[in-house]
Amino acid sequence: MRNKVLSTACLAAAVATAVASVAAPTAAGAQAKEKCYGVSLKGKNDCKAGPGTTCAGTSTVDYQGNAWTLVPQGTCETMELPGDRKGSLTELERDLPAA
Repeated sequence: MRNKVLSTACLAAAVATAVASVAAPTAAGAQAKEKCYGVSLKGKNDCKAGPGTTCAGTSTVDYQGNAWTLVPQGTCETMELPGDRKGSLTELERDLPAA
């Protein structure tokens, strides 16, 4: 009986360690991302796409200025996009869908 209790305790400790090691990179990865406006393709934004839309996947034009996507921190404003566009850390007035 004692061996079974020890085995169960060891198994629980191993599971806890495995869960912690998986969760740690996820938390670190989330901190290493930033919202970048104006870089999403149509329907590929992570969130916010202006009035009349809900959230993820609701942008209606490529590079919609009021829709954002998470990108690696520090890369948003240096991304090379078609038409000399640049990403922005704040909403843009460009490439908005026709009203």
